Amino acid sequence: MTAHSRERGSHVGRPRTHGLPFTVPGLSGPGTSASPRDGGSSEAAATPPGASARGSVAPGAGQEPPVASWPGAFTPGGMPPRGGEVRPPAAPAPGGSAPVPRGNGSRHRKPPQRRASAPRLPKNVRLAVALVLAAGVLGLGFLDGGFGGEGSPEQTVQAFLLDWQGAHYAQAAALTDGAAPDVTAQLAASYTDLDASNETFAMLAVKQHGTTAVATYAATVDVAQGGQQWSYVGHFGLTARGGTWVVNWAPSVINPSLGAGDRFAVATSFAPRASVVGMDGKPLLAKSADYRIGVYPGKLKNAVATATAFSEVINLDEQQVLGQIQASPPGGYLALLTLSPADFRALWPKLAKVPGLSYQQESNRLFSSSVQEITGTVDTEDSGVLRQEGAAYQPGMTVGVGGLEQTYQDTLIGTPTTTVEVVSATGHVKKQWTLQGGHAGTPVATTLNVQQQDSALDALAGAPNSAEIVAVDSATGAIRVLASRTAGGGQLPSGGLLNARVEPGMAFSIVSAAALLSTGVAANIPLPCEPVADVGGVTFTYQPVTAPGSTFAMDFANGCDTAFATMSRTLTARQLTTAERGFGVGSSWALRLPSFSGSASAVSGDADVAAQATGTGGVLMSPLGMATVAAEVASGTGHSPLLLSTDSPTTWQMPLSSAALVELRQMMRLAVTSGAAHAADLTGTPVYGQAGVVQTGKGSYLSWFVGYRGSLAVAVLETGTSASQAAASLAGSFLKTVG
Repeated sequence: MTAHSRERGSHVGRPRTHGLPFTVPGLSGPGTSASPRDGGSSEAAATPPGASARGSVAPGAGQEPPVASWPGAFTPGGMPPRGGEVRPPAAPAPGGSAPVPRGNGSRHRKPPQRRASAPRLPKNVRLAVALVLAAGVLGLGFLDGGFGGEGSPEQTVQAFLLDWQGAHYAQAAALTDGAAPDVTAQLAASYTDLDASNETFAMLAVKQHGTTAVATYAATVDVAQGGQQWSYVGHFGLTARGGTWVVNWAPSVINPSLGAGDRFAVATSFAPRASVVGMDGKPLLAKSADYRIGVYPGKLKNAVATATAFSEVINLDEQQVLGQIQASPPGGYLALLTLSPADFRALWPKLAKVPGLSYQQESNRLFSSSVQEITGTVDTEDSGVLRQEGAAYQPGMTVGVGGLEQTYQDTLIGTPTTTVEVVSATGHVKKQWTLQGGHAGTPVATTLNVQQQDSALDALAGAPNSAEIVAVDSATGAIRVLASRTAGGGQLPSGGLLNARVEPGMAFSIVSAAALLSTGVAANIPLPCEPVADVGGVTFTYQPVTAPGSTFAMDFANGCDTAFATMSRTLTARQLTTAERGFGVGSSWALRLPSFSGSASAVSGDADVAAQATGTGGVLMSPLGMATVAAEVASGTGHSPLLLSTDSPTTWQMPLSSAALVELRQMMRLAVTSGAAHAADLTGTPVYGQAGVVQTGKGSYLSWFVGYRGSLAVAVLETGTSASQAAASLAGSFLKTVG
């Protein structure tokens, strides 16, 4: 993207440090000043940075004056405060000596500058040192012109630069030989055209030749809302007239490249917002239509009217909007607001009435994601987050809301490239300065497999009910799929794939079976599946009843909770808890997003143990938590789940002997080949798993499938109106497509 293709804000993003003066979770930056519109002081709004309400100015707007590093600088700390200067007599400014407001007032507060951690003197001592240094310079003087004496050009140069820096434009104009109204207007316009928040000037040298002299100065301007600093060296001539030195006025006094009819402009360009990507580098946000609402600044008949009307519709600060319009190159298109198609349809009938406003349709990765739970969303200039945090308006600003887009906002957005331009009266760019510091955002790489993610979405599209699928690489813990779809068949649990808290039912029997096997219970031990079982005074029921001669493995395969409740009498509460912890239930995950590894209430007594063994009784799991359970059986090693490619997992050894692990896998295979999870069975690479159904309300159910195929472990959750094992069928559809 060139500096002119998206001038002043038709970018996608915001500067990381300077250009976003607000704070949201995951972001940092100073706040923005209150404007009269927002209840702030109108006097403060009209006072330029660096100037008090009474018109005095200290270099750096209340900060330490910057040390001039140019050779031959007269004042090591810049120029002294206005209160300590000695000024030559000057003609009164037309219309009085009040400072001329910069444009429509100071629109932005300059972000505080951090300096090196050198020892700092007390403020009164620093001021005294600055005054002594200035007095020393004045006392030394210039051998050829009597610096400090009456009629020396240095006094006029110093006074002019101080008035210019303090926004006392009429007073500065009175020290020139130009027409006072024209000089005043040109000095004020140079500040407004740069959308500046502060400017300082340091006198470097004055060379006198009889009744003429040439002054050289250093200028530093915070342009584009204080986001970038522009420094340059300027010069101007002076002539002695009747014992008084005056500045020879020309636009080049402001900058050597300015000629008659020229103006400054600022073009800010951003690389497109970087993407949250999958393991193969493919973006997780899809390209979608967006609408750029904007203006051609040079064609506006009344910029104030346009800014005011636009701001009223969008509820933005009209002074900040106006500042952006005034500072932009007149010939380019300035995008003021980016809208999604839905927002465009809602707002354009009102925006179309704003004079000079038009729109351009583009396609960018902003508003559409198949993994919104993970990526979050992206908002633009009228975001509620930006308003809540008091962010200064900046065209093209984007902010992540939720998910990784918010967590990694600064990484994804990068910093802008800002160009200062000199533009002729005809709109031709005569000169450019590209400021340092701009760079594109950096993508955030996740472990998600975009191809497998698409396969999951295809499988979900064929399901009649709401459902979700999570898949994990059992060898590493890397999350490969996080897909969900809401349909007409019920509401999915709140919290999503990572953070939902759901009873797993008999899908949890993978854990309780491991606990039983670890105590020496054999898979082939006879264990009848009864319709009713009473354990510790609590009744458990199961339908349909299996045939006589059932074994522990067969009861597991069929999801017979009465058999598990009965067998749980051989378990102690501690043994069950040890198995739960061995599968990572209740462990801490280092994911960057809210997540839930599961929980199980403390148990005591046969009834509590039996309830937890059947996946109820205070057991809660997320879909991701159940997928990690299946992954641990597949690999024999527990892994904490990973979402970012740069993360490292926590691992632990499974609390089962090799022989017991083989038995558990055989039981899970039996559940798929001839048990409750049979709908997930596929030819080729075998599928292992377990199914379960939990009633969540009257006529409302959630079915589970938890298992693995090859190195991919999955958990599938589907809503329904009956106790059917629908999730197993959905799991089979997904696993078939990914191999």
